[in-house]
This record gives sequence, C-alpha cells and structure tokens, in this order.
Amino acid sequence: MAYERLGDVSLDYMPCRYGTSKLQFRGPRRQLSGRYVAFLGGTETYGKFISRPFPALVEARTGVKCVNLGWPNAGIDVFLHEPDILAAAARAQVTVLQVLPAQNMSNRFYSVHPRRNDRFVEASPVLRSFYRDVDFTEFHFTRHMLHRLRAVSEDRFALVRQELQIAWIARVKLLLQQLGTPVVLLWLSSHGPGEVADQPYVSDDPAFVTTAMLKALRPHVHRLVYATASPQAQACGTQRMVFSQFDAAAAAELLGPAAHEEAADALVPVISELVGG
Repeated sequence: MAYERLGDVSLDYMPCRYGTSKLQFRGPRRQLSGRYVAFLGGTETYGKFISRPFPALVEARTGVKCVNLGWPNAGIDVFLHEPDILAAAARAQVTVLQVLPAQNMSNRFYSVHPRRNDRFVEASPVLRSFYRDVDFTEFHFTRHMLHRLRAVSEDRFALVRQELQIAWIARVKLLLQQLGTPVVLLWLSSHGPGEVADQPYVSDDPAFVTTAMLKALRPHVHRLVYATASPQAQACGTQRMVFSQFDAAAAAELLGPAAHEEAADALVPVISELVGG
C-alpha cells in the first residue's frame, strides 16, 4: 500500500508555540538560545505527513539545532504578522527561508486571512471592476479563485499575475529586512522556476515565482539553494509518508521523504559552512 497507517492514526507533530504567537509549529519545542538555525516556510518545511522533514535531517547531519518554524499553506504575510517568530528567526545564526507562493498574500486585488494565508477573504474594488462577470462570494481559497479568473480571461488574469509577482518581491524584501540575519533562500518544489516572467504556475507551488523574481532577491540573501525534486524522488510518490486513508489525496499532492532527503543534501554543506558542524 502507498500509505503506512490507516484509520485515525497519524503522525504526532507535537505542536508547540513560541513566545506569544498563536501559531502552533511542529515540535518538539526548542530552546531559542545558543547556536541554532531557524527554518521559515510552508507545508514542506512543516513536514506534513513526513516523519523526518528536511529541517530534522539537517540537524541530524550537521549537529546544529534546527528550529522548525514551518506553517502549513503559509505565505509571506503570516510571518510578517508574527513579531515573536521574526525575533526568533533574527536571533538564529542562519535562517533558511523556503520560497513561498505568490498567491497566498494580501495585495491590491484581494486580501487573505492573516494566519491561514491560503484562505481568500475579500476582493478589492479594483479586482471587482476587472471581473464584473465573476461572483467572488463563491471562493474560499486563493487557488480556486485564481483558477477561475484565469479561465474567464487570460488577458485580465495577466494583470493579476503581474501584481502578485511585483508584490511578492516587495514583501519578501520586507521580510528579509525584518530578519537582519544571513538568509538561505530555498527553492523546494516538484519543478524548477519558470524562465520567463509571465509563465503561469497556478497548480504547483511556489505558484507564480519565476527565475527573474529569484534573481531580484539574490543580492538580499546569502545563498540561493535549489532543491527541485528529482524524477526518482517524485516517482516514490507517497512511499514512507504517514497518513490516514482520509488524507490520502492530500498526501499525494505533497513531496515525499525522498525529496526531503534531497533538500537536506543540498542544505547541509551550506549550513555547515555558515554555522559549522
């Protein structure tokens, strides 16, 4: 079978909080003192359905404490709204920032939930004027909405995509300024970044992020690490993932343990160089 556990049995993520943040991160809870590496990111960093996600693998291989601050379905906004989490990352010797999708953040066209950034909240008057033929009350998630907008009009959607890409660069730069510590930007995906600025990625995260956008951030980060999952890792599917039968469809959409191992392989030399190990 593709899954290792059935029924109501699933991984114990040992949820924990840091400071006054309401977010529950993957445990065990770590002491934010001494030498450590902070990992900011989304579902992959959190390690949904993964017994040992790549932050844990990096810790095991380097001997350096790694604090997992990944949040499922995160966009940049969720971290900008959490001063205690930003402070925890700023105290780290190094912060690994997973490249997050551009659609999961508020912008001049629509707003998202401050903590659940994949949740669509409201379209702005500007977007409503662009899409008078769309009923925005039917949308609950950003991806669903953007799929619909693209289907209605490629030309109008190009304007939305451009806004997301411009806003994403500005928002990441703001986050980097808040951190003030060496940052390793990690591309972790089933595909490499698009080569042209308007190449549309809606289904595969990090959606809408392109080579040009990463290039714009390169002067602001210490290192850019690419961990595009190999065909061999992707062929493993959900092998060694831990999830209930109810979560089988969700697990199938995520990168598996083999991809996490490849990400750790790419990060370990960089972390060892910056922190020592």
